Amino acid sequence: MKELSLHVLDIAQNSITADATLVEIEIVEDTKKDILTITVKDNGKGMSEDFLKKVRDPFTTTRTTRPVGMGISLFESAAKSTGGQLLISSALGVGTTVTAEFVHSHIDRQPIGNMADTFLTIINTKPEIDYVYTHKFNGAEFTVDTREIKNVLMEVDITTPDVLVWLKENIEQSLNDIMGGKQ
Repeated sequence: MKELSLHVLDIAQNSITADATLVEIEIVEDTKKDILTITVKDNGKGMSEDFLKKVRDPFTTTRTTRPVGMGISLFESAAKSTGGQLLISSALGVGTTVTAEFVHSHIDRQPIGNMADTFLTIINTKPEIDYVYTHKFNGAEFTVDTREIKNVLMEVDITTPDVLVWLKENIEQSLNDIMGGKQ
């Protein structure tokens, strides 16, 4: 994968498959500490301790459509290539948290990519799930919480084209604002 946002999409898809009702995505960029952290947390089925020990192996997957699951191993490889790491915690019936840590300025760090489009794709995949996207950049931050949006929309579907356009523009503007126009 050429962009970190695609890894986020892949991990969020795992959360959806695990029957999560809430998926939280947090990106923290601290250029002073030279750290980029991406966390995807869900309240899905979770993993057994045995499966958790094997989940980094690309030939370990719960999918029935193909015998490999490259997402976790590729995400881990991307983090390690910058001197970072991938952490996974999970408990059956509680959920899973995947955190990738990167050296922000490392030459091998993939660009974050288009998080606005990634977030919209995740919402469109299963709009009945609640999603929270938080992005922090050197202390500035914004959060998009679909529970709040759905509450305001009432009867209007969150996947209505006008809503998605507004949401994309809002995320892009918020990213631009917190990064001081550096996005």
